Amino acid sequence: MATTPLTGVEITELATGLNRLARNLWWTWDQSAQDLFQELSPRGWQNLYHNAVAVLHEVSDYELRVRLQDPEFAGRVRQVLDRFEAYLRRTDTWAARHAPQLVHRPVAYFSAEFGFHETLPIAAGGLGVLAGDHAKSASDLGLAFVGVSLFYREGYFMQSFNPENWQTEYYSLLDPRNLPMEPVLDPRGEPLVGTVRIAAATVAFRAWRVNVGRCPVYLLDTDLPENEPHYRDLTARVYGGDSTTRIMQEILLGVGGVRLLRQLGYQPAVFHLNEGHAAFLTLELIREKLAAGLTFTEAQAATRAECLFTTHTPVEAGHDRFSSDLMQYCAHKFCTQLKLTHDELMGLGRVHPDDPNEPFCMTVLALRHSRAANAVSELHGRVSRQMWHPLYPDRPVEQVPIGHITNGVHLLGWMKGRVRKFWRDRVHKAVANGHGVLAQTAHLYVDEANTPEFWAALADPATASDEEIWALRYQLRRELIEFTRRRLLLQGEHLTRTAFIEYDHLLNPDALTIGFARRFATYKRAALLFQHFDQIVALAKDRRRPVQFIFAGKAHPRDQEGKRLLQHIRHLAQHTALRGHLVFIENYDMHVARQMVSGCDVWLNTPRRPLEASGTSGMKAAINGCLNLSILDGWWREGYDGTNGFAIGNDSHPDSIEEQDRRDADNLLRVLSEEVIPCFYNRDAAGVPRQWIKRIRRAWVTLVPRFNTWRMVQEYTTRYYLPPEPA
Repeated sequence: MATTPLTGVEITELATGLNRLARNLWWTWDQSAQDLFQELSPRGWQNLYHNAVAVLHEVSDYELRVRLQDPEFAGRVRQVLDRFEAYLRRTDTWAARHAPQLVHRPVAYFSAEFGFHETLPIAAGGLGVLAGDHAKSASDLGLAFVGVSLFYREGYFMQSFNPENWQTEYYSLLDPRNLPMEPVLDPRGEPLVGTVRIAAATVAFRAWRVNVGRCPVYLLDTDLPENEPHYRDLTARVYGGDSTTRIMQEILLGVGGVRLLRQLGYQPAVFHLNEGHAAFLTLELIREKLAAGLTFTEAQAATRAECLFTTHTPVEAGHDRFSSDLMQYCAHKFCTQLKLTHDELMGLGRVHPDDPNEPFCMTVLALRHSRAANAVSELHGRVSRQMWHPLYPDRPVEQVPIGHITNGVHLLGWMKGRVRKFWRDRVHKAVANGHGVLAQTAHLYVDEANTPEFWAALADPATASDEEIWALRYQLRRELIEFTRRRLLLQGEHLTRTAFIEYDHLLNPDALTIGFARRFATYKRAALLFQHFDQIVALAKDRRRPVQFIFAGKAHPRDQEGKRLLQHIRHLAQHTALRGHLVFIENYDMHVARQMVSGCDVWLNTPRRPLEASGTSGMKAAINGCLNLSILDGWWREGYDGTNGFAIGNDSHPDSIEEQDRRDADNLLRVLSEEVIPCFYNRDAAGVPRQWIKRIRRAWVTLVPRFNTWRMVQEYTTRYYLPPEPA
C-alpha cells in the first residue's frame, strides 16, 4: 500500500527534533531513542561511546533528510519525539502533587562529579554516578532541580597497563561540540562569564549546560584566555593534581557555583551539598547575607536554614582536609569578605576550633552550616554519628544530628537494552490480556515501573515463565562474554598466531559467571576471593560445574596500594592456573558497568565492613536478574532477606582487620561452594535451575522497587528539601 511522502517541512521538523533530542540525556534512558541513533550509524554508535550528538555529526544533513524519507523510520522518529515532548511538558508529576513548593524554586545540587553516561566521562566513580541518577529521577518526578559541577575537559583518566601489569593513565581531550551540552550565553549571545577570587588571582569561568530531561546541570569551566595557564588547567581533570589543585577546584565549585546561579536568576529553596567538596558555598552564602546587612551570627543561621549535607564515606581519607598554610594561600579572601581572622576562618572547619594543629575539614564546615545531614545507609548513619560525635560533645552518640537515606539507582538508566525489550514485549502481551497493574500502560517508561506492584506483576510466572527468564539470562551472559572477548582482543592480551581462534573460545557461555567491578580502593578487598587460591582454582576447573570470574576497575592515579591490587589480579589472570577462568577488562566505565551488571550471574562485593557506606552496583545488577553475593555492609545489609541473593557472613564483624579478612575469606569460600554453585547448577529434567530463578524473582520483587532513586529522591524531598514545619 503506497504511503504519502513526508513534506520538506515535516522532514525539517523531524531533523530538528532529533538534533534537540540528542542534546538532552533523556535518550540515555529511553531504549527506542537509542535505537534510532544506533540505526543511523551502527559503527559510529559503537565507536563513539554511544554518543547521539557525535552520531549526528557523522551523518550529513542530506543523508539524515534522505533517511527520514523512509516512512517507517520517520514514523518511529515521530513517536519518540512525541513522547519526549510529552515528557518535558508534563505537569501532573509526583512533585506537583506532593511538593508544590519545589516546582518553581529549585533544589540546587552541588557535586564535584556527575556520572550521566559514558558519552560524558566527568565522574571518577560511585559518587558521581549517584549524582547523575539523582538528577535523572528528579527530572522524572517533576522536581525543580538544578545541578552544579565542573567541566573536566580531559575527563577522568583512561586506563592502560605496562608489561609489568602496572596501571598507567592517559587523558583524551573532550570537545564540547561533540557532547550533549550547550554553552551558557548572555543576552548578547556571548559566553556568560563569572569570576571568583582564588589565591592572589581573579579567576574567570564560563559554564556549559547539560540537559537531563527537565533538569539543567551546569558545568563550570576555567579554560578561558584571560586566565593564567595554571588556572586555565584548573578544571582539566577529575580530582586532578595535588591538594592545592583540589582546594582551588572546590573554591570554584562552591563560590563560583553560587555566583553562576545568581547570574542566571536562580533563587534555590535549598542547597544540597553532595559530599564536602562543595562546602565553600556556605561561606559564599554567608558573604551574600553580610552584604545585605545581617550580622555574622545571623548570616550563619540563615545559611544553615537553607543547606543540606550528604556524607558518603566513613573512610578518613575521603574527607578533604587542608593545612593552615594552604588555607592562608588559597582562601585568604574569605577572611576579608567575612571579616574574620585567619584563626576564626580555620575554626569554622575544625572539630576543635581553637586547636592550631588541626587542619581545616570540608565535612566539618558542611556539618556546621547545614540544617540537616544524612548518611547513605542505615549502618553508615550509625558509623557517621560515631565518627562525628566529637563535633557534638554535649549529645549522646545516638543524638548526633546525622540521619540516613539509603542510596538507589535510576532504574531505566541501568536496565540493559535487552532486558528493556524483554519486559516491554511481555508488558504489551499483558496489556492485551488486561493484566491488572500492567494493563495501565503499554511500555516501561512510566511511573509504575518504580512501584512494588509493577515488579510483583513482572515477577509473576504468568508474565514471564522460568524458561523465558532462563533464556534471557543466557542471552545476557552470551552478550557479556562476546563483549569481553572483543575487549580483551583489543587489549592485546591474547594476540598470538591463533589470536582469533583463542578470542572465539575465551570464557565459557555455560559457566557460572561472577563479576567484580568497582574502584580499586584497598578497603574493597578485590583479592579477598583468592585468599584460598587452590580451592578457587579447583572450583573454576570443575568440568561438571565450572566457574569463571570477570574483573574490572580503576585505581586512583595516586593510590599505589590500589595499583598493586590491580597488578595482582592481572597477574593471576595471565600467569596462573586461573588463566582462561579469570579475565580483567580495562578502562572500566559506565558502558562496561552496564555489560557486567547485566551479563554476570553473580555480583561479588567484599568490602571491609563497615567501610562501604552504601554501594550501588549491586542494585544495578538486581535490575537485570544478576544475584548479589556480598558482605552485609551498606545497602545489602538492608536489602538481603535470605531468599533474594547470598550473604557473606552475618550482621557483625570482628574489630581486628586481620581476623575480619580471614573470617570473610573463609565465609566467602563456604557460601560459594556450598550455596551459590549448587543452586546455580541444580537443574530439573528440562535443564532449568528453578531455585536460582526463584531467587531472581525475589530480587526483582524485594530490591528493585526499593533501591532506586525515585524512592530516594522522594525521601530527600519529603524529609529534607521541603521547608521544615514551624516549631
